[in-house]
Amino acid sequence: MSDAKEIKVMDRGASYVLSQLTKAGYEAYLVGGCVRDAVLGRPIKDFDIATSALPEQVMSCFPRTAPTGLQHGTVTVILPQGTYEVTTFRKEAEYEGFRRPASVEYISDLTEDLKRRDFTMNAMAMDGAGVVLDPFAGQKDLASGVLRCVGTAEERFGEDALRMLRCIRFASTYDLLVEQSTWQALLAQAPLLRHIAMERVRSELQRMVEGPAPARAVRLLMASRLTAHLKKQLPLPFERWLAWDDALDTVSALEGQHDRWSLLLMLLEMPADTVRTALQELTFSRADSDAVVAVLALREVVAAQYKGGAPHAASVDPAPLERVWKLGAVRSGESAARALLRLLRVLPQNLQQRGELACFLQAVAPELVRHGDEWLSKVPCFSLKELAISGKDLAEELSLKPGPRMGTLLQQLLERTALGEIPNERESLLHTARAAK
Repeated sequence: MSDAKEIKVMDRGASYVLSQLTKAGYEAYLVGGCVRDAVLGRPIKDFDIATSALPEQVMSCFPRTAPTGLQHGTVTVILPQGTYEVTTFRKEAEYEGFRRPASVEYISDLTEDLKRRDFTMNAMAMDGAGVVLDPFAGQKDLASGVLRCVGTAEERFGEDALRMLRCIRFASTYDLLVEQSTWQALLAQAPLLRHIAMERVRSELQRMVEGPAPARAVRLLMASRLTAHLKKQLPLPFERWLAWDDALDTVSALEGQHDRWSLLLMLLEMPADTVRTALQELTFSRADSDAVVAVLALREVVAAQYKGGAPHAASVDPAPLERVWKLGAVRSGESAARALLRLLRVLPQNLQQRGELACFLQAVAPELVRHGDEWLSKVPCFSLKELAISGKDLAEELSLKPGPRMGTLLQQLLERTALGEIPNERESLLHTARAAK
């Protein structure tokens, strides 16, 4: 770990903000995550600054500012290099709703300001010369691989219940052991999580899954039982992750968040529609939800063709599987099909688990991994937009009115084209459409 006095991490903008405030006679320091990551030698995304200057004094020091959080003492300084949040030293009154302070009081003491922060590693400050001020031994905890609350852990979690999920995220992201009293306080205060909005929960969960150690985050979540105390109870049996311990470690081999979520949710072995409902409750965006659910729905469609027989055999016949795969890819989308293949490539196939998913992975997945890309390459079109005719063509050539019948006919043409039964050519498609009409 670097010596504090040798840490030089400030970009030009952050350095300028600190120098302008100190020239005006105020104290100013980098605080929070940027100092933590500097001490660890990690890349820094944002520079947060704390100062003894009052908000109006901060605004007087710079030509362009925005009053982005005056109720909390925060001013955003706007520079050519970017934007920098500057917050006046403060202490906080009682918290409301186990999330936000009822009021703040401006103070002139840096240590008192750092005292209100969540974990010791986030309660450090750095001056313009790169010297770290560390009143709560955050550097020592980082060197020891320990995550510890500032002060009394029960009070910190009681002030802001979201800190419990942040505890899980930080422990997994930075490979830290949660200090015993901090962990015991988390277990005791877990019911307070029901006061936290689902979008806040979703944001933390996404950052855990996108982070460097999603499997560790999942295991810590299961050990903490925090998922049992969400504001809205989700129709998902999270405890099933415990039965897939060997598969959890494969999640980090996937790069995109959609792939990681698809794999984790697939392991819960719930219907795609149920997963969609849960993602909606978690306030996932429509695009994110659709991407994940399409993968799960495709696996369901393929697996449904083999219930009761073939999955228990050593392998399946590739010929009918190719047809099922192509049709499923057309209905769920090419991107969902390629995503499912990525999942199947990283999942172990020699599993000890029982059940439908385990059978699918043991019997059907190997054939898909072997032939899936090749079969997709043979599909001339995956969507109606790629079809050589449109609804307008059917209306003009067949005097067919827009409606369900036209939609059904176009889908049938698309699927027969995907299977190679008819070429994706205008006349061939119209001829087939006339015969079907």
